[in-house]
Amino acid sequence: MKPLVLGTLSALLAISLGPLATSAQAQVFSSQRNQNGAQNGAPNSTPVSQGRAELQTTLEKEETLYLDKSGTYRYDLVIRQDSAIGNQRLPVGTVVRGQFEPADGGLVYVANSVEIADRIYQINAVSQLFRDVKDPRETSAGAILTDAAIGAAGGYVLGEVFGRPDLLEVLGGAAAGVVIGNTTAPSVVVIGSKDPIVLTSN
Repeated sequence: MKPLVLGTLSALLAISLGPLATSAQAQVFSSQRNQNGAQNGAPNSTPVSQGRAELQTTLEKEETLYLDKSGTYRYDLVIRQDSAIGNQRLPVGTVVRGQFEPADGGLVYVANSVEIADRIYQINAVSQLFRDVKDPRETSAGAILTDAAIGAAGGYVLGEVFGRPDLLEVLGGAAAGVVIGNTTAPSVVVIGSKDPIVLTSN
């Protein structure tokens, strides 16, 4: 009789505690899943937190730019030294996107994003000032000699018009050609493919 009573009591107890036992087991399994997920780690989709940093870059393309300081020009840069902004690492070769914009005395590069493994991260960084200079293509030795030759020819022609040209007239025309070539050459911002472009993030 006693075994029957005990069996009946055990069955009743299991039935009455069934939902509680199931709930407790579910909580344990849920806790285990959360712990396993935390250990395995989830992809970090949080936007990069930006702190103050310096990025060493150069032009992406192997070319020399001759830019008017009043224009805006979109070019990509490449990071040449391992860097980081906030918690985001920027390895060598990271592409920086932005543009050269007018500034007082020349141009500055304003970066708005970087590309890492086909993902785009928004940044805000500005380069040093690139000042405008006389266009070296117009003030090079070859260009000056060309201007001098044109000036000398002009001096010779004037000498022919007003009488026999002499050496002083020819030399005077050559010197005038040099002066005109230097003063009339346009001003441009020159940026070589190897010139360092240092971006400072805000």
